[in-house]
Amino acid sequence: MYHVSSILRPAAINELDALNRSEVYQLPPAAALVRVGASLESYETRLGFFRANQNLFQAFVQPGRTLEQSFEEFNRNSINLKLPDPKQTDLLSSYIRLDMDYDQGVDGVAILNGFINYAIALEREQVAGDMRVIIKNRLNELSGKLDAARSSYESEKGGKIALLRESDELRRSQLQDELKALRTQLKTLRSDRIAQLDEAIAIAKVLNIKKPTTPSSLGDSDRPGTSSVMRTEINNQQIPLYFMGVEALEAERVALRKRTSDDFTEGRIAQIARELQLLKANREVEILNQRKNEDIFLSGVQPLRAEQARLRNLNIDMSRLSLVTIDKKALEPLGPIKPKKIMILILGAFFGLILGLTVALLRHPFRARSVDNMTSPYAVLGASRVASIPGTNEQR
Repeated sequence: MYHVSSILRPAAINELDALNRSEVYQLPPAAALVRVGASLESYETRLGFFRANQNLFQAFVQPGRTLEQSFEEFNRNSINLKLPDPKQTDLLSSYIRLDMDYDQGVDGVAILNGFINYAIALEREQVAGDMRVIIKNRLNELSGKLDAARSSYESEKGGKIALLRESDELRRSQLQDELKALRTQLKTLRSDRIAQLDEAIAIAKVLNIKKPTTPSSLGDSDRPGTSSVMRTEINNQQIPLYFMGVEALEAERVALRKRTSDDFTEGRIAQIARELQLLKANREVEILNQRKNEDIFLSGVQPLRAEQARLRNLNIDMSRLSLVTIDKKALEPLGPIKPKKIMILILGAFFGLILGLTVALLRHPFRARSVDNMTSPYAVLGASRVASIPGTNEQR
């Protein structure tokens, strides 16, 4: 029977630095050691190694047994694992020790070292799988946030366009109502002006005023022989319209009746027409609709894009990730632990000596008693009688 052992200790901090600095997966050296130890203790891990390396376990395979039964014989007492004390926090005092006892003909060194490497590789693959799942989940989360930001932008953009169009439509309706009211007002004013002119023309005809005149000039015209006099009038009252004379008033009335539009008489109408022309096309709405790459207009998504790019470009070589340090590998033993020949010889000699002394001590009383019987008088008399019988000596 032979014995081999191996010791595992926590990996150096720099071995796990790339993994821990990724901000995705945190695995301190002590936790990695415990994790590998749990894998070494796992039934599934041991069974998986047994199935993957059946050539190393030919000594445990017997006819009539299933693979699992053969594994049970190996797993029962072959490999013993000693985990570190959970109360210890010092990495230097943390370790995992694996001991294996095996019979002659079994390659225990290859089994123990291969099992350790298998468990470490299995746990490394598990960490890599966890990393892939975590990165994928975070990327999906970031994509969801970007989609939410994009949806919010689309809603905000659609709402803004709707508000702009609604505002333009409201302003257009207000201007059109104002324009209609102004035209109605101007038409009414024109009709009122024509009525005033009709009345003034009638008065001017009665007064025989054909040319524009003033009240003073009209009074002087009734005085014969008056010489031409230049007068300056100061009057704070409006001169009646009929003083314009029939000719001027009729000319204005004809012009008003021929007028087809009164828009030119009101400056506000030109302003309204200008505003209506501007409202025919909303340039801001056109620019919003012509955006091609709308993602660049999303607000508050720059950190999300930076994190997304970082995760996609995250490249950690998991094949070189050292979860633990193999402080001592299993080596070929110098000799068997069972049987110990020297110890057997020593014990044989010791117990032989004890047995010999015991036998000697037990035989001593019997020998002393037989000697006493031979020296007694009865024994001598019997011997002499025997000697006197003929042929006795020859028989003896």
